[in-house]
Amino acid sequence: MSADAGDISHHSSIGEPKEGVENPSGKIVVISAPSGAGKTTIARRLLERHPDWQFSISATTRPKREKEVDGVDYFFLSHEEFLHRVEESEMIEWEEIYGRLYGTLKSEVTKLLENPVVRRVLFDIDVKGALSIKRAFPEDAFLIFIAPPSIEELRNRLVHRNTESLQSLERRIERATMEMELQTMFDLSVVNSNLDEAVNQVEEAIERRPGKQ
Repeated sequence: MSADAGDISHHSSIGEPKEGVENPSGKIVVISAPSGAGKTTIARRLLERHPDWQFSISATTRPKREKEVDGVDYFFLSHEEFLHRVEESEMIEWEEIYGRLYGTLKSEVTKLLENPVVRRVLFDIDVKGALSIKRAFPEDAFLIFIAPPSIEELRNRLVHRNTESLQSLERRIERATMEMELQTMFDLSVVNSNLDEAVNQVEEAIERRPGKQ
């Protein structure tokens, strides 16, 4: 899953993708977007429709929130444990976002790729993390960018969430502007002005991709 509203800082560092993970079946799908554009909602809708699609669960150093479950929402790690796993080349990609570390565990991806029951491995991660996954799986990863209709509409959505301080909101908008500029590096860009239409468009694009049927 992607970074959350309260985890805000301007420092960013992305780990280099690691070797040793293969994706012979073309199962990897990465959905990414600025915060508030709707990527997580779209991903959840897709998983509801396709029981044989599975989330790749991210690791993070941010505190676990009420109702979150370790190993379901995230793998919650201490800062020291996270960095140890980076040093041991256990992360395919990782990034420091707003003072917290987020990353993708090689063991989690390998487990899903090797599971014959899993037809698609779905990533819901931040934009720079998505590009790192593409570097790790250049021929197999399918990157989908979910765009808001406009930055102003994105601002309205974040305001209506009522979870952001003014400072947090402005930092998210600043980051979103940078992320929107990177969407040309994705395989597909979908504007989420209507949720049902966006879900259908993403689903159809994924199903057109080669992969284990």
